[in-house]
Amino acid sequence: MRIRDWDRNLKIRLGGEALANISFWMFFPFLAIFFSDEFGKTTAGLLLICSQFFSVIANLFGGYCADLFGRKRMMVLSAFGQGIAFLIFAISTSPWFFSPVLGFICFTVVSIFGSLYWPASQAMIADVVDEKNRSSVFAVFYTSINIAVVVGPILGGIFYAEHRFELLLITSFAMVLLGFILFKWIKETAPMQNRSSRSSKSLSSLQFLRNQFKEYSVIAQDKVFMLFILAGILGGITFMQLDLLFPVYTKEVIVNQTIISLGNWHVQLNGEQAFGLLISENGLLVSLLTIAVTGWMSRFNDKIVFVLSSFIYGVSMILFGVTEWIWGLIFAMGLFTFAELMVVGIQQNFISKIAPEHMRGQYFAAASLRFTIGRMIAPISIPLTEWIGNSATFVALCLFAWISAVLYYVMFTLFERKSTKSATI
Repeated sequence: MRIRDWDRNLKIRLGGEALANISFWMFFPFLAIFFSDEFGKTTAGLLLICSQFFSVIANLFGGYCADLFGRKRMMVLSAFGQGIAFLIFAISTSPWFFSPVLGFICFTVVSIFGSLYWPASQAMIADVVDEKNRSSVFAVFYTSINIAVVVGPILGGIFYAEHRFELLLITSFAMVLLGFILFKWIKETAPMQNRSSRSSKSLSSLQFLRNQFKEYSVIAQDKVFMLFILAGILGGITFMQLDLLFPVYTKEVIVNQTIISLGNWHVQLNGEQAFGLLISENGLLVSLLTIAVTGWMSRFNDKIVFVLSSFIYGVSMILFGVTEWIWGLIFAMGLFTFAELMVVGIQQNFISKIAPEHMRGQYFAAASLRFTIGRMIAPISIPLTEWIGNSATFVALCLFAWISAVLYYVMFTLFERKSTKSATI
């Protein structure tokens, strides 16, 4: 499906979100280093776990609200909320006032509003795109994010150390601008009967929470979907190390290491520069190859793709743990990125297949628990390196990924049986 044939909402979002994402990624990859330096590894890891706990709650709440109040309203609210939080974050790191604690609180608030945005944004795509084209549309949005992952860290590597305050101000402005664009130019896509039937009832706070719990309990009875979430959480713990353990580990093991040497001319990298290179490699490969790899993977059975992706994630973790050579890390990142690309688009399309139309927002919210819960648990890797060492920590991450592969196999076996049974009725 060509972009020019897309719904107007998606075209507008693609441009607006690209601007916001580039701004965000100029400093986000360096936050794990910032908090580790200010609070220490153990404290930083525990604080990041706490912040993501609130994101888990916000994520479920956001999915329910996206179905109840509409996709547009939740996305606009989230964008403006992130803009305000980034502004206060900037003030907390300004030349006139420095408070890492206030900065961490603002980071937590940003994470909460981001969790409110995600299910509504994904549900909107499912609302306006037919099933056969969803994978490719999801892949294009993912590619857009990863173009930001290429451009952002490069700019951040140049400016972050000396201009963190200015970068946070730019990100605040970008999020407010995104909120204005969404408010002014996109239209609501949630099924009208879904919103009107719920909104026609005047709900107290207690009734609101009771109804939300009731509808999510229905989702929890979907065994296939719950296995999908559990496998995704274990895989997510591995994937989330991209901006948690990887920057801290790279800073420790890469110390003015030569990457290129030609006679008397050579290029050396320190840890932060090496991490900027690795994350830019990830983003560049995703930007260039997402659509191609998604099309290639669509030729195979989804079960094989999901299982193999988790297995390769595990292998990449082992490689990261056994090398302190920059080119070895570059190879490991390439393998890590390929595992990521294998399931881009396919995962989101799988959710849209099994989600009832009137509950898409909640299904996407529940599905993104893979990332919010995974991100909540993932920071434990930072203090874990102090407790058991780097190598053992990467082995543990490998095991998480391989257990995820087993769960995906069980999930698809159950899904195939369920589909066969439904077809015979």
